[in-house]
Amino acid sequence: MTDHSSSDADDGTTREVTDEPTDGGGDALERAVDGEPTDLESPAAGEEPTIAEFHDASQREGSPVLTAAAVARALEIPHEDASERLETLADRGDLERLSVSTDPVVWYPSELEDLTDRERVVVFPKRREIVVDRPDQFTRAQLSQFAHLADGNGEEGYRYVVRPEDVWGTPHDSFEELARTMRQALGQRNEDLEDWVESQWDRAHQFRLATHEDGYTVLEAQTPEIMGNVARQKLDEEHVHAPISETEDWVREGAEAAIKRILYEAGYPVQDHRELESGEVLEIDLEVSLRGYQREWVDRFAEAGEGVFVGPPGSGKTVAAMGAIAHVGGETLVLVPSRDLARQWAETIEEYTSLEPGQIGQYHGGQKNVRPVTIATYQIAGMDRHRSLFDDREWGLVVFDECQHVPSDIYRRSTHLQSRHRLGLSASPIREDDRQKEIFTLVGPPIGTDWEALFDAGFVAEPELEIRYVPWGDEEQQNAYGSAEGREKYRIAAQNRGKIDEVRYLLSAHPGAKSLIFVDYLEQGREIADALDVPFLSGETPHHERRRLLEEFRRDERDLLVISRVGDEGIDLPTADMAIVASGLGGSRRQGTQRAGRTMRPAGGALVYVLATRGTREEEFARRQLQHLGRKGITVREQTVDSAGTDEEE
Repeated sequence: MTDHSSSDADDGTTREVTDEPTDGGGDALERAVDGEPTDLESPAAGEEPTIAEFHDASQREGSPVLTAAAVARALEIPHEDASERLETLADRGDLERLSVSTDPVVWYPSELEDLTDRERVVVFPKRREIVVDRPDQFTRAQLSQFAHLADGNGEEGYRYVVRPEDVWGTPHDSFEELARTMRQALGQRNEDLEDWVESQWDRAHQFRLATHEDGYTVLEAQTPEIMGNVARQKLDEEHVHAPISETEDWVREGAEAAIKRILYEAGYPVQDHRELESGEVLEIDLEVSLRGYQREWVDRFAEAGEGVFVGPPGSGKTVAAMGAIAHVGGETLVLVPSRDLARQWAETIEEYTSLEPGQIGQYHGGQKNVRPVTIATYQIAGMDRHRSLFDDREWGLVVFDECQHVPSDIYRRSTHLQSRHRLGLSASPIREDDRQKEIFTLVGPPIGTDWEALFDAGFVAEPELEIRYVPWGDEEQQNAYGSAEGREKYRIAAQNRGKIDEVRYLLSAHPGAKSLIFVDYLEQGREIADALDVPFLSGETPHHERRRLLEEFRRDERDLLVISRVGDEGIDLPTADMAIVASGLGGSRRQGTQRAGRTMRPAGGALVYVLATRGTREEEFARRQLQHLGRKGITVREQTVDSAGTDEEE
């Protein structure tokens, strides 16, 4: 039986506690909304605290899990008083305490420990959040069609957020179909949430690009008012030639992508209905069976004609892209970050499709062959002297691999290439400059599957992630760190020589494991490689040597490699049993996902260790780098290491 409730916080204030649901969080939220909202009164000094006060604070804050600061704010009492009352309730057994990485201590009612295994869905319509306890696969599949999984606590508690882009990219043909999916997922109709979703649905259908009968592109609006108040306020002569009617503007050639981006940022995604060239027909059959979720990705892509496949490493995005190529059945251009990845694509297409080697070409610094299916690097495709080769050919599909790079100035030039269909692939469509929305305006809406669902189904193994706080290896570096500033300070902590001993300890603790050691600094990579007497693979390694080392690792002829940032993406890196991150890119979430992904595969037992120098800002960077994976439902542990390399009690 599914129990569904609805509530919201009384105000829009920023909350100190995160909204991550604990195990059974839905029941606590349900209790918090059983009665009518009332004005809270501060407890009088000297009064014995009651669990009812905590439930009142929980209702005010909109969360079953609270910090002392949140309780103090909700009950309007001093922080010290709130802490004392929480301690008293905990001593009586009414509350439990839990230390978490984002705040010193959070508190939750003890009865949360005794809940039955029932699916619970609680909606917060004002915040457009949905908290779910123990959802079944059907509920999660329905939620994924209109909501974004923001947090998972690893114990069957999930928090979804309904964002505008989730509604804009939904695979439904009408709002009525979308509303039906929402009611199936939530178990009831939530009018406030549905009203907001309908408003976003309407926004997504106000503008469209179409091809005029004379061959040029026209921007069309639903009404003269929306054209005048939005498009003609945001666009200028750089984007359009002149109005054709009250609801139509003549678009300048090549300005389509800019128009889509500008209106998207204004909150009005543009439907692209241009009659673009489909390319020469390409007879192609897929010679591998798609998994259920991969088939769903391809079906959603087929409906929209564009999109970005989003899934964890190991989920088979490339194979699903083969399904999209077969569906389009037209000449295809695949854009990749490096020549190594181009070679990998060519081999995969030959293996999984009916295409012959002569129909597959590569175009980069190593070779320049344009074929019915061509794999080129972004850099080459964006160069003026090569672009005419790609512009002149009528592509039925352009695939943007590792499309999180597309918003960058160098890569985005390749998005001017026109085709009827566009497909992006990314394990982590996030950017540290927060330009990820541009990915979806330049390529297409996100299409993906709940990571946790893939873990549960056994398609991808959930890696064990652990941050290990390592002591300094020598006083010289520690003293240098104390007197350094800025980036130099971070570099010294990242290259702490104490990490070499910790790497040795982890390798000895996991004998026989195929391991990859990642570094961000070449000097550090050489030191670790010399200490372990193993090769160091970096951007300086010749391509033929790089290929040889990776093949040896893949064939189990070698079980240990040290790899620089060149291994984060863009090369065909073999799957490992264990990844040790000796230094990282300042907390980059994308890098954390990519490196952890090198261990993701159907078989279990994968390990990821991130080393951070104790007592430095590197601790914060390590947590930030993995927090994105924590929100995907992967458990992240933390461990402090003593000077002998063993774990301290925590």
